[in-house]
Amino acid sequence: MTTAQLAEEATARATQHGYSWWLAHVMPAAACSRPVRLRLDARWDDGTTEHVTDDMPDGRLYVACKNRRASVCPACAETYRADTYQLVKAGLVGGKGVPETVTEHPCFFVTLTAPAFGPVHTRVTGTNGQVRPCRPRRFAPLCPHGRSTECRVRHAEDDPCVGEPICRDCYDYDAQAVWNFHAGELWRRTTITLNRYLKAAAKDRGVKVRLSFAKVAEYQRRGTVHFHALIRLDGLNPDDPDTIVAPDASITLELLSSLIDTAATVTRFATASHPRQRTGWALHWGTQTDIRRVRLATGDHDDHGALTSAAVAAYLAKYATKATEEAGHVSRKLTQQTANIYADQDTHQARQLTACWSLGNRPFYYTSQAQREAWDEGWGRLQKWAHMLGYGGHFSTKSRRYSTTLTALRAVRRAFQRGDRHPEDAPPSDADQLGDEAAVTLNWIFDGVGWLTIGDAALANTAAAKARERRRIAREEREESLARK
Repeated sequence: MTTAQLAEEATARATQHGYSWWLAHVMPAAACSRPVRLRLDARWDDGTTEHVTDDMPDGRLYVACKNRRASVCPACAETYRADTYQLVKAGLVGGKGVPETVTEHPCFFVTLTAPAFGPVHTRVTGTNGQVRPCRPRRFAPLCPHGRSTECRVRHAEDDPCVGEPICRDCYDYDAQAVWNFHAGELWRRTTITLNRYLKAAAKDRGVKVRLSFAKVAEYQRRGTVHFHALIRLDGLNPDDPDTIVAPDASITLELLSSLIDTAATVTRFATASHPRQRTGWALHWGTQTDIRRVRLATGDHDDHGALTSAAVAAYLAKYATKATEEAGHVSRKLTQQTANIYADQDTHQARQLTACWSLGNRPFYYTSQAQREAWDEGWGRLQKWAHMLGYGGHFSTKSRRYSTTLTALRAVRRAFQRGDRHPEDAPPSDADQLGDEAAVTLNWIFDGVGWLTIGDAALANTAAAKARERRRIAREEREESLARK
């Protein structure tokens, strides 16, 4: 679309009668890149039907897509990031129903990575901040396919070569796809193992404690998933299990760190049998396990190298809005046609996608209904998540007692937007406040995705940007006024 066409569409909308009404109508989704358009029909118990949205601008309701991925919708992803930041920070410094005494609880920032599936190009930075050669070898042997296993290049941060295998034919793409597919299960088993160790240590000391955590998944440049987790130690009140209390001092920081490291080291399991690997794949964490204490400090790091609560919350929130973009791949769900296209390409990303798709193919000799259903519920799901390089888990999760929930944060925001002072005292959404008990069935009809015209998108996004700027200025002026007082 040309600039002249965009100006024409925007002018046509802005000069329409009722433009202010339209702008106010679309403002809840104005910043969204791909809003969902809905129609609403109401059917009463006497058989009459009312098209509720016919009298609204455009005859539709615009709802923000609420996609968490920044590559899909930056505005909705920013809202998700801010919510995740508040959720994570509340579990570190208190607030949102969490007592402020959690700042005194032992807390660690843990990074668990995938094992190696073959040598890849990396960007190595020394303690002095200088970039080192990628893979220097004095006597570099050739791989079985005749390629050198060394690389003396000092890769730049945006070098597309970073994350690429030294030899694609040597790289174990099947094992990587299986590891991504089972990474969530490996994390679950690790938390079970850690809780068992902690329970035994607490029993020996005659105390009761429990772990709370929040974690996010992040893709490495090579295409594997690794986890960043905040693990906090809490005490256990037998009279009120939902209350967060300080843990006993007998569970020291050194002991908790040792238990986390041991659990990550010993946890391993074998996957179910697969036609390509009858005994299954043995899964475990990689050797690059990082366990760092989190402290309440003013800077990004304190003198002992411990991370601060604000820095950790911002880091986790940032990666909660990302997915496979870091690995150099962005796509929708694969089909057989698109899988065939990737199979004809010889790139690192194409081989990862092809490995996931081929591992999820149902064997031709599975003929019974029970065999087909078992496959589709197991290995067959690899095709469903092939576009995510095999990982189908949640990118942001937490234990129940770590802090508040995204649902609670969103409820407070909706109440604030409606002007309610106490959202918890508001009547339920299905309450008949007018006393009319006539039965009515509401039917939401999907009308499409996106703005009707590019001009509408430009006007809505501009209005949303101006509203954000006004709020930012008002917030800064309020903070300055409070500081002067």
